[in-house]
Amino acid sequence: MKALFLKEIRSFLSSLIGYVVMGVFLLITGLFLWVFPGDTNLLDMGFASLDSLFFVTPWVFIFLIPAITMRSFSEERRTGTIELLLTKPLSEWQIVMAKYLAGLLLVWIALLPTLVYYITVYQLGNPIGNLDSGGIWGSYLGLFFLASAYVAIGLFCSSLTDNQIIAFLAAALLSFVMYSGFQSIANFDLLGSLDNFVGNLGMQAHFNSLGRGVVDSRDVVYFIIVSYLFLLLSRLVLLSRKW
Repeated sequence: MKALFLKEIRSFLSSLIGYVVMGVFLLITGLFLWVFPGDTNLLDMGFASLDSLFFVTPWVFIFLIPAITMRSFSEERRTGTIELLLTKPLSEWQIVMAKYLAGLLLVWIALLPTLVYYITVYQLGNPIGNLDSGGIWGSYLGLFFLASAYVAIGLFCSSLTDNQIIAFLAAALLSFVMYSGFQSIANFDLLGSLDNFVGNLGMQAHFNSLGRGVVDSRDVVYFIIVSYLFLLLSRLVLLSRKW
């Protein structure tokens, strides 16, 4: 499992697309936070806050993470190495987890430079350090769980096809539905007392809850269940190749 994990990391970092994906992520977030005028521009806010980062990043993740995970199983299926991989002394669950942990680490490598934004805003506060650090670290924790779910979704979509583009589009669409779809339905106020229940089925409500700086076990359990569900589906797809 460790060998497969390291292979996935090396494969991503040895290709140009790996650095392009991470560079595009940092470029987009940097432009929205520091260059483009509007509600997300930190300099236009007039107060020290990183709310813009945690508003923009989940939407960028919808495209960033599928770009990271689209090759995970699709490339193996296209080249025929998936059969070879399944003959190794690894269970299907170990294969899925190795690729999952590698994808999650890559997302955090991309996210790590955004700590510079925290340091910058911390220094810009008046007085210095006048910002809601608890809410910020809660939001970073929310990004961790959100990324966990997105990576699991991306792996599942990648396991279904040998076409990377289809895997990317399917993962992006499913991630969008899971993040914003349920909340959008709830916002129509068509279901009465069920609106809140439907909204809580989506990831946006739980991510926003963690962003308040209070770690609610219900939010953590939700993301763990969603991630586990899609990892389990990925494992079932691998098992189906032996049937």
